[in-house]
Amino acid sequence: MSIRWGVSPIAWANDDMPELGGDTPLDSILADIRSVGFEGVELGGKFPREPGALKAALAPYGIDLIGGWYSGSLLEQDAEAEIAALQDHLALLKAMGSTVFVFAETSNAVHGDRSVPLAGAPRLDEGDWPEFGARMTAVADYIESQGLKFAYHHHLGTVVETAADVDAFIAHTGPSVGLTLDTGHAALGGVNSLAIIRDHPERVAHVHCKDVRWDVFKAERAGGSSFLDGVLAGMFTVPGDGGIDYAEVMAALKRMNYSGWIVIEAEQDPAKADPRAYAELGLSTLKTRAAEAGLV
Repeated sequence: MSIRWGVSPIAWANDDMPELGGDTPLDSILADIRSVGFEGVELGGKFPREPGALKAALAPYGIDLIGGWYSGSLLEQDAEAEIAALQDHLALLKAMGSTVFVFAETSNAVHGDRSVPLAGAPRLDEGDWPEFGARMTAVADYIESQGLKFAYHHHLGTVVETAADVDAFIAHTGPSVGLTLDTGHAALGGVNSLAIIRDHPERVAHVHCKDVRWDVFKAERAGGSSFLDGVLAGMFTVPGDGGIDYAEVMAALKRMNYSGWIVIEAEQDPAKADPRAYAELGLSTLKTRAAEAGLV
């Protein structure tokens, strides 16, 4: 597959805060994405969920559907129930020729709750990891049997947020459970992306690249802000505009011979941060760093 460049539409229209970009038409979003030069896009809230309608929406722009976030509930239900619940989402991805199933456990997540501070993410007791991991592995085995890569998305405000969480998650899940390595969520959660790539290359199934503004994050966290407050304040940005060294990230991906999508995803307030301009900066930065590393 080699490297393909994609983007999340969240910079144009935010699913967690629909008021951000809520009046931006889907056609305008897709036109920007094509103009910048992306090959693919992940699902967003404005996208049709019927295959024919979605194909018709994307076809004029020559953009592939990479995949899309699925909110799981494996802390509340067993793998059989989860597999039944995800059928519509899976059917859409298969119909669109997508290769990645991005899964995040959200049954106890707080990232959408502005009353909960950044420090208030849920934690699992040590004794709860084996069952959670077994359920996750069963779902991932099923997704793999359907021809897609399973890519778990660690995320601020969820049960897999910190380095300890990611370590426990990997230890208690099987090889079918890949990761959506999100460089921005990793950085702010205290997860070393370079170490994950080095120590668990077989688990890196999908890559999201967002950059971080450390000063904003530290101020928001110290002030008791929520995840969404942090987004509004600008704790995330695109590669090339924050504190992450993407030369190191691309070099690490080269060393593991990564092949697949690299997706720019940087939720900001589109009224303050023009999505197209920031997407151009992010893609230019990543292409330059990838070329320097010999990744492309």
